[in-house]
Amino acid sequence: MPSRPRRVATMSPDAGQPRVPPRNPGRVAVRASAPGRHPPFTRPGDAERVSEPWMTELAASPWLLPALFALVVADAFVVVLPSETLVVALGSLAESTGSPSLWAVIPIAALGAVIGDSALFRLGRRVGLDRWGWMRRGRVRAALDRTRATVRSRPAVLVFTARYIPFARIAVNLTAGASGLASRRFLPLSIAAGIGWAFYNVGIGAAFGALLRDQPLLAVGCSVVVAIVVGFTIDSIVSRWSRRRDAAPRSTG
Repeated sequence: MPSRPRRVATMSPDAGQPRVPPRNPGRVAVRASAPGRHPPFTRPGDAERVSEPWMTELAASPWLLPALFALVVADAFVVVLPSETLVVALGSLAESTGSPSLWAVIPIAALGAVIGDSALFRLGRRVGLDRWGWMRRGRVRAALDRTRATVRSRPAVLVFTARYIPFARIAVNLTAGASGLASRRFLPLSIAAGIGWAFYNVGIGAAFGALLRDQPLLAVGCSVVVAIVVGFTIDSIVSRWSRRRDAAPRSTG
């Protein structure tokens, strides 16, 4: 009988090697990330950078500086408007993000302060200190009474100090106008006080913006808190000094 050709067994290239079970059976394979890349929100500082887009858009808004000017002017009449807070916040934002320009915030804030104070000075000259009810009540009335006697003799001290204290600012500017203080004497003092006030508030914000440049939201928050604390401290010191000064004539008399 013719013999059948014998089959020659061939071995698979990976025959004899242990089979490794696939990793993550039943799951979709996860693609390895490229070198140097991280999953979202895993790098240091990602949480702070969440706030950057809207802050950058706000800083670049064409309405921001006109709004600052309007708020500072209105703050001369309405104490509750936080113009100092906004000036400090914009100083911090400008330093940490580059927008708006510090050299735009300072003159606009100073100009708004001078215009608001001058308008209040003119109001005092025109209507006096007793026309409306808010002039005869509460803290405003007490401040008007304290400044009435000294605004003619020491206007520079009062104007410069009052620029940093909301209720005192209203009282001094109204009283300066009502007392007949000359405009040529009041206006230079108001300009100098407004410029100093703008540099002071922007400087506080810019200092924190430079210190916390990678965290603009934290920089704004810290600078505003510090500015508020300093403002309350100045108010407390000036109020205590005024009470001691008022008590001195009574004790000597």
